[in-house]
Amino acid sequence: MHNFLHRFDVKLREPAVHGDLDGLRRFLIEFWYFGLKEARACLFVVLFFAAVFTVPSDGMLGIARYDALLLIALMIQAWMLWARLETVDELKAICLFHLVGLCLEIFKTSEHIQSWSYPDEGWFKICGVPLFSGFMYAGVGSYLIQAWRLLDIRIRYHPPYWMATLLAILIYANFFTHHFIPDYRWHLAAGTAGLYARSTVVFRPLDRDRRMPLLCSFVLIGFFVWLAENISTFFRVWQYPHQMGAWALVHVGKWTSWSLLVIMTFTIVAHLKHLKESVNVPD
Repeated sequence: MHNFLHRFDVKLREPAVHGDLDGLRRFLIEFWYFGLKEARACLFVVLFFAAVFTVPSDGMLGIARYDALLLIALMIQAWMLWARLETVDELKAICLFHLVGLCLEIFKTSEHIQSWSYPDEGWFKICGVPLFSGFMYAGVGSYLIQAWRLLDIRIRYHPPYWMATLLAILIYANFFTHHFIPDYRWHLAAGTAGLYARSTVVFRPLDRDRRMPLLCSFVLIGFFVWLAENISTFFRVWQYPHQMGAWALVHVGKWTSWSLLVIMTFTIVAHLKHLKESVNVPD
């Protein structure tokens, strides 16, 4: 299986020459390849959330649901490293995403905040937060890293690293501080729009470069994470206070939160040495 995926990765990244393609036929073939590469980039996310949606609420094989999900996530991660679908440096970055997400989860579920809760029992919990929860944030990082490689992503007119890093820190801090001081989410969103206004993501679905405003990609990824969150709460993996009696749609404002979190994750990914070379920061 891992040999097949490794060969599949190589095949996807090999430059294919299709100069004779044009019009609708080119659009359909490029869209097909784009879909294949996106699906492959979501490998960890798909496998992990498949487990989230299929492991019964009362657990499996005598193992509590949250503990089983942690073990499955660790096995997926170990397999991807062993199969050379992920490098050690990328694994370190994903561990950082896990830690960042876990700290946020511990704060948000604390007794004084109670933004959401994890109702099931489990051995592997810290301050009431199951350790598997950090992999939901790590999944976003894994997707960005894999997509960067498979789509030969390059960033044009990226803002200076110190400015992007400062913005990412402020975004992360606001997730904590808005419970005590005014919420500066929209101020940060406006700052993000200004900072990344010129930034463009260049990607290659097939044999030609295509472009998209970087801000647009942040919003789109944030939407799909928000969609996954709705599915997860439907299966009662975690719950918001307004979902205690019966399931209800996660507030659309969370889409904004996830988009901002994607920006923070992107900033970490952009600092990876082997990816940093494809980021153009004007002098």
